[in-house]
Amino acid sequence: MNRQWLYAKPPAGKIGKDTFQWTETAIPQPRAGEVLVRTRMLSLDPANRAWMMGKTYRDALEPGQVMSGFVIGEVVESKAPGFAPGDIVEGDWGWQDYAAMPARKLTKRTADAPLEMLIGPLSVTGLTAYFGLLEVGQPKPGDTVLVSAAAGAVGSMVGQIAKIAGCRVVGTAGGQDKCDWLVRELGFDAAVDYKAGGVFRALRAVCPDGIDVYFDNTGGPVLDAALGLMNLKGRIACCGNVSQYDVEKPAPGPMAVPGLIVTKRIRMEGFIVMDFYDRRAEAEARLARWIAEGRIKAMVDIVDGLERAPEALIGLFEGTNRGKRAVRV
Repeated sequence: MNRQWLYAKPPAGKIGKDTFQWTETAIPQPRAGEVLVRTRMLSLDPANRAWMMGKTYRDALEPGQVMSGFVIGEVVESKAPGFAPGDIVEGDWGWQDYAAMPARKLTKRTADAPLEMLIGPLSVTGLTAYFGLLEVGQPKPGDTVLVSAAAGAVGSMVGQIAKIAGCRVVGTAGGQDKCDWLVRELGFDAAVDYKAGGVFRALRAVCPDGIDVYFDNTGGPVLDAALGLMNLKGRIACCGNVSQYDVEKPAPGPMAVPGLIVTKRIRMEGFIVMDFYDRRAEAEARLARWIAEGRIKAMVDIVDGLERAPEALIGLFEGTNRGKRAVRV
C-alpha cells in the first residue's frame, strides 16, 4: 500500500494534526515516460505552511491533495530513458511512500553522498543559503551580517558561509540555548534571543557599527529592528517570512518601508533558489568541499517515520529543531 498524508483543511491560525489526514491507497503504476519512486527522505520547511496561505511561486494547496514537499527517493521502476531501479532522485512528490513521476520532473543525484546531506545541505537548503547570501546579499570581508532564524536550516548555513566570506556574523534565534549554540558550535560572533524582547536594543548592542547585510528568514519584529540599524547602501536578502506564516492574521509590513529604504539607499531583494539552478553544480561542489573541510557543520534534525510528519512540521514552527528538519521514511 501507498501511505499518504493529505492536506485536509486550511488551518485557522496555527497548523494542527487535524490539518492533515492519513490515508492508504494502491501503489501507482508508471506509464510511458514516468518513473515509480519510493520516498527515502522528506524535507520539512516553513514553505510547507506558506503554500496553505494562497498562491506563491507555486499554486496554493487544495484540500484533498497529497501534502506537498521536497523529497529524496529511490527509483523502483522506470519507463523513461535515463533512469533505472536504484537511482537516487529528488523531486516534489509530497508526503507519501510512492509516486509515479514524469521523468522531466526528477533530478538524478549522486549515490555517494549520504541521504541526510542530499535532503538539505547539498540541495535546496544549502543552495538557498549560498545564493541568497553570496549573490543577493553580496557580503564583503569585514561586513557585519545579520541572520534571522539563525538556528534553522537555512540560517545556520548562511552564518557559516558568511564567516567563510570574512564577515562578522550575528544571528537571532528563539531561546538562550540556541543563541549559545550558534556562538559555541557554529562560530557566530554574537546571537540575540528575540523571545527575550527588546530586539532593537539587543541588536544595537551587538552591532555597534550597524548592519551591512541582513539575511531575512522571518520578517516581523526582527526585520523592523534590522531596518533601523542598516548601514548606508546595506543589502537585505529576503528569503522567508516565517514569523507571519503560522498565525491567524499576518501583521502589517514594517513601518520603515519605504522611508529608510530611500534615505539609506538600502537594496531589499527577494529571491527564489530556482532562479540560480543553472549554477547549481558549482554551488554544490563548493558546499561539499566546505563541509568535508569542516568549515561548515551541516546540521540535520531527523525524525523517523512518515506517520510523524505532521508533528515534526508542527515542531518546526515551535522551534524544536536545530538546523535542517527532515523525515526519514
